[in-house]
Amino acid sequence: MTGDSAGQAHPIRVAIVDDQQIVVEAFVRVLKSREEFSIVATGNTGYDAVAIAETGGVDVIVMDIRMPGLDGIGATRRILGAGPRAPRILMVTTFNLDSYVYEALRAGASGFLLKDAPPHDLVTAVRTVARGDAMVDPSVTRALIGSHARRIRPPAEPVEALAMLTKREHEVLRLLAAGMSNAEIADHLVVTRETVKTYVSHLLSKLGLRDRVQAVVLAYRAGIVDD
Repeated sequence: MTGDSAGQAHPIRVAIVDDQQIVVEAFVRVLKSREEFSIVATGNTGYDAVAIAETGGVDVIVMDIRMPGLDGIGATRRILGAGPRAPRILMVTTFNLDSYVYEALRAGASGFLLKDAPPHDLVTAVRTVARGDAMVDPSVTRALIGSHARRIRPPAEPVEALAMLTKREHEVLRLLAAGMSNAEIADHLVVTRETVKTYVSHLLSKLGLRDRVQAVVLAYRAGIVDD
């Protein structure tokens, strides 16, 4: 595991963890080319990721799901189990329909991206996760979550809490689960992006959810949207 100090006043502090060093180096090159990011550490195992998180000096960990020893899912559970100040996790994989991806989201990861996604998508994903939103590649959202979510019975309390949502909040949740961004939802409903952001914030609070990913998972498990 290696590390360096951040050079910007308020950079997004990123760590890259993947058992393939060539992937680590590629991601580092992409993110280092942007001044908004600072690569503070790299690693090759889930244990490295946990150790990096424990330093408290990282905002986002970009981590592979499949790694020998402690994989990305196990590492995510350990990292997020440490408390609310834990870094956000952006998972990457070569398998867009891998059941491990769904398990990673259930473990609390804030995003999911394919390894072969273009560099711009990596930049956008890290930026999105860092600001507290969630990032699930829209091209695989329905296939990924829809194919696995209904295999698991949803907890009764969160599903019952859906009755607390207003009609508009329920509609926003449905559109969110369909893979729409805030901008797309705003256009669809003919409201401002800030209004959509407020709806999302309210529905997450009412349902006791961490972020948009958990909302999407709940929407599929509750049958709000079709596969």
